[in-house]
Amino acid sequence: MRHGLAQLIRAEEGLEVCGEAGSAREGLDAVGTLKPDLVVIDLTLPDKNGLELLKDIHAMHPGTQCLVLSMHDETMYGERALRAGARGYIMKEAAADHLITAVRKILSGGIYVSESMASRMLEQVTGQRVKTVASLDTLTDRELEVLEMIGQGVATKNIAEKLCISARTVEAHRAHIKDKLAITDGAALVRYAVQWVESRTKV
Repeated sequence: MRHGLAQLIRAEEGLEVCGEAGSAREGLDAVGTLKPDLVVIDLTLPDKNGLELLKDIHAMHPGTQCLVLSMHDETMYGERALRAGARGYIMKEAAADHLITAVRKILSGGIYVSESMASRMLEQVTGQRVKTVASLDTLTDRELEVLEMIGQGVATKNIAEKLCISARTVEAHRAHIKDKLAITDGAALVRYAVQWVESRTKV
């Protein structure tokens, strides 16, 4: 997928691919070394959540623009990506048709999102979009990451190791998730998480 996108970009006049990376660590190193104008980031990376990489790039290299290209539903991750510092969000299924348009718009100083996402954001700003109390929108990025791992069957100890936090912190995140989603016990949380993860993979 990455090589195909690189070829798509290289075929465009005035655009050049200066580097590629297969992980968040490699990506952050490459940004520091190559100083690109724009970074295209996937949210699913082998060593770190793409949102965390976005925040790192935004903090360490504020002049570098970022475009998120992801399989994850934009209704869940689009606004989070923009809050983390991205200048655009595009679904992988739309990449072939819209990637170059998104790249050029961001490089010219704009923000790129789909029409449906732009409409949702406008509704939220104008107060026409009502969020329910038990909404995934109320979770922080880290809480959402923990919920996803719970739904994938990852044990608390392993979640802690993967996220480089303590098991006690993971338990605190679980408690906050239950409170925000109005879930009463651990078993119900696991069922909810599994159903949510399965529903996303079917999309």
